[in-house]
Amino acid sequence: MNLVSLKDDLTNNSYPGRGIIIGKSPDGRKAVTAYFIMGRSVNSRNRVFVEDGDGIRTQAHDPSKLTDPSLIIYAPVRVMGNKTIVTNGDQTDTIYKGMDFQLTFEQTLRSREFEPDSPNYTPRISGIMHMEDGRFNYAMSILKSNNGDPSACNRFTFAYENPVPGEAHFIHTYMHDGNPLPSFEGEPKLVEVLDDQDEFTSMIWESLNEENKVSLFVRYIDLVTGEFKTRIINKNK
Repeated sequence: MNLVSLKDDLTNNSYPGRGIIIGKSPDGRKAVTAYFIMGRSVNSRNRVFVEDGDGIRTQAHDPSKLTDPSLIIYAPVRVMGNKTIVTNGDQTDTIYKGMDFQLTFEQTLRSREFEPDSPNYTPRISGIMHMEDGRFNYAMSILKSNNGDPSACNRFTFAYENPVPGEAHFIHTYMHDGNPLPSFEGEPKLVEVLDDQDEFTSMIWESLNEENKVSLFVRYIDLVTGEFKTRIINKNK
């Protein structure tokens, strides 16, 4: 698989929707993840990320403008011991609870499917990072309709062991803007990671479409100590 420039990929796509990036820093010392959200409607754009314990949650920037919280208010990031879960919906809680009962990442998502937002049927994208004794692996999942047909759910899981320093995988909900929005296709894209967290955060944020971007979360986790640093940028101040 060829390495794709994350900057160029984002700059040339006005609406990738929501996106998850997971990988390892070039120095090999940090596990890296990022999650961003975008929006076209007033309801979708009326959001911010806020820290919630070791994770984050979305909340309405202006509660008076919130019309339907069902698919936009959730916890995108939760931490369970040495595991970090990142998703684009309330399946974060499904994964968290399922793994507490010793289910695998893939098994936890068997009870879920794409979002019921006809005609888009937005895919549910999820990632999980596992760190132990300086080692690191991760997996990503997408649950999507069958080419826009909601009678069938297509499930794909991608697992990455001993990831290569400086590399990450990027999955997002939509191929590009459209009506209806076309679901992501293929394997997660192979993209680059930077050692400098602030530089990486700025690169992602500045590459996202100015009109549609809403919020960005980036976390670097030390593979030896487990300590992490978080960056959050919200368009709504």
